[in-house]
Amino acid sequence: MSKKLTKSRSDRKLAGVCGGLAAYFNIDATIVRLIFAIGALFSFGTLLLIYIVLYFVLPDETAGNTYRSSTEDEANKSW
Repeated sequence: MSKKLTKSRSDRKLAGVCGGLAAYFNIDATIVRLIFAIGALFSFGTLLLIYIVLYFVLPDETAGNTYRSSTEDEANKSW
């Protein structure tokens, strides 16, 4: 199974972009967040713009696994 760059649903502070990047590159999410925060200050907002673009471009972590047919939904209901 190949790794895909996605927004994290479990390791998120704002939108899950930094958590997704950290999982993809196998590093601590705090480091990625610090890089984005410090970089946004020194890059005159360029990294902030990149973060916003990634928010809209990256799929959610479970986006590929959310499709379920209505018969599966009916079969999995617990009364």
